[in-house]
Amino acid sequence: MHTSRRQLLALSAAAAQTLWLPRSAWSQPRLPRNPFGLGVASGSATAEGVVLWTRLLAIDRAGSSLLPPTPITVRWELAHDDGFQKVVRQGQTDALPQLGHSVHVELDGLEPARWYHYRFLLGGAGNAWVSPSGRTRTLPAPDAVSTSLRLVYASCQRWEHGHYAAWTHAAAEAPDAIVFLGDYIYEYPGAVNAVRKHNEGWTLTLDDYRRRYALYRSDPALQAAHQACPWFVVWDDHEVQNDYAGLSAGDAGPEVADFAARRAAAYQAFYEHMPLRSSVLTRALEGLTQGADLRLHGHVSLGRLGSLTLLDTRQHKSPQACTRNGQRGASTVMPRRCKAWRDPDRSMLGQAQEAWLDRVMQRTPREAWNLLAQTTLFGQRNLRTAPDQMFSNDGWDGYEPARDRLIAGLQRHRVANPVMLGGDVHQNWVGHIKSDYDRPRSANVGVEFCGTAISSRSGGNTHTQQRLADNPHFVFADAELKGYGVVDLQARRLTTRLRVVNDVTRADSPASTLAQFVVHAGKPQIERL
Repeated sequence: MHTSRRQLLALSAAAAQTLWLPRSAWSQPRLPRNPFGLGVASGSATAEGVVLWTRLLAIDRAGSSLLPPTPITVRWELAHDDGFQKVVRQGQTDALPQLGHSVHVELDGLEPARWYHYRFLLGGAGNAWVSPSGRTRTLPAPDAVSTSLRLVYASCQRWEHGHYAAWTHAAAEAPDAIVFLGDYIYEYPGAVNAVRKHNEGWTLTLDDYRRRYALYRSDPALQAAHQACPWFVVWDDHEVQNDYAGLSAGDAGPEVADFAARRAAAYQAFYEHMPLRSSVLTRALEGLTQGADLRLHGHVSLGRLGSLTLLDTRQHKSPQACTRNGQRGASTVMPRRCKAWRDPDRSMLGQAQEAWLDRVMQRTPREAWNLLAQTTLFGQRNLRTAPDQMFSNDGWDGYEPARDRLIAGLQRHRVANPVMLGGDVHQNWVGHIKSDYDRPRSANVGVEFCGTAISSRSGGNTHTQQRLADNPHFVFADAELKGYGVVDLQARRLTTRLRVVNDVTRADSPASTLAQFVVHAGKPQIERL
């Protein structure tokens, strides 16, 4: 049966409710296989609430679904202990076939800064299934004085390029939350020298994207990281198509007649597999195929320690300027040969998100850490020695006026201790946010930590030292090793550790600290420890 987008939004909002139903209303099919093979997750945390997630999936040997094409009632429990002897909340909700039998339980009214355990249950006597249990927590209340908070940031986990040993080590860091910065899946098939294979070809339809997410979600290390703590998530391009921008198609794979429809399918699959609130859909209203958005940008308080702002740099961005040979997507560009390079109407965030961010910056705490999580390298990175500059046109370098506006907002509103987190480039870059990147001695406005990939390949360190010399606002770079970053927040200092695995082709690879840095409150200057 066809379900309109408006009906889908209403269904998702209803399914997120946690009201008790009479036992006669339960839909409890008997399943011969465990339906919780994709694990559990939590996210979108606030001081009073969190989203609990799972997606039911049961297939036979031929790959056909064993689930009925009807809503399935799933029970859930939230407890203070991992044995679920001290259950503080419980309820049930429907896993809807229109949303891939995914479950999003939105909880509010919880205690701030409190750890909880959760799980899902399906079936009854003789055919009961219990999910793995997850651990989640609420954030500190806005006025709470916390001594410390630990965040892990990560991105880019192409299945074919390696195993997820990095996630095993990230979970062992005991983070309070994980911030994922894009490229959760990859739409590509057929990597050269693949460590492990994608299950099918290009992802083009809703079913394609669902199967690709299910493959990635089947990894035990990734599941463990989701079970360890709540996640905050944004996307980049590979959740849809390489180098797409807004409603402009990217440059990889077969062309489709209706890119907006492909993007809508990809966005729905993203929602189905992430611990997001239904409000990200209801704000889309008239349907993704008409260009309405799936709202991912947001702002949460971390108590008196600071705040976390999530930015979406892919959905609303202007098409890349001056891509070579008039092709779609990205390339390197010499600005002097591109008339559109400094067009002030071009945006990385879109006008509405830019205006929203400016309002957020007006009310940020004056003496706390203000983390801005977005998907790519923020600082200028010249890829060619003088006299001609060359930049990638897909990142912030390709949207220079938009970057200037963001930096001007940080200065105008006197945002205290800005810390930019990024991903996308599969390399570690650490540097200073400058008031003017063309003047190396201009003031530091904040600091930047752009992370490497969980597994996705990069080109190596052949040019790294020259890149650092040509871009002196960066103090460290590595273009080879894979892993994640750990940010430890304290009232007067922020410490960042770059953690890397020895061998991404090994699921059991050990990890080590590549470099460690400290920033003191009130002084936007990176010191290496």
